[in-house]
Amino acid sequence: QVQLVESGGGLVQPGGSLRLSCVYSRTIFGSNTMGWYRQAPGKQRELVASISPGGSASYADSVKGRFTISRDNARNMVNLQMNSLKAEATAVYYCNRGVWSTPPVGSWGQGTQVTVSS
Repeated sequence: QVQLVESGGGLVQPGGSLRLSCVYSRTIFGSNTMGWYRQAPGKQRELVASISPGGSASYADSVKGRFTISRDNARNMVNLQMNSLKAEATAVYYCNRGVWSTPPVGSWGQGTQVTVSS
């Protein structure tokens, strides 16, 4: 059973924007704080943005002011608007439960590749 499906990645120039989307299983994730993670080549996966079921958002310092997380509980979706992208944002992006300092257990989706390059 597919539980998390990410989409929206692609190749973008530095300074550009992308909007990522994730559809999640309401049964499994519907009442959870959700987040967007990224994993760059050779690095650990890190949480970059988190949003509570009520819509309270928080961000890693590295993306604060440039990324915006949102969710649509009726459609079981969580989105990540990424602006002013830098090369260091190049990574595979995943959604999952997103509580800071609490890595999620269970499976991950396939992720979506974001490449920032000129």
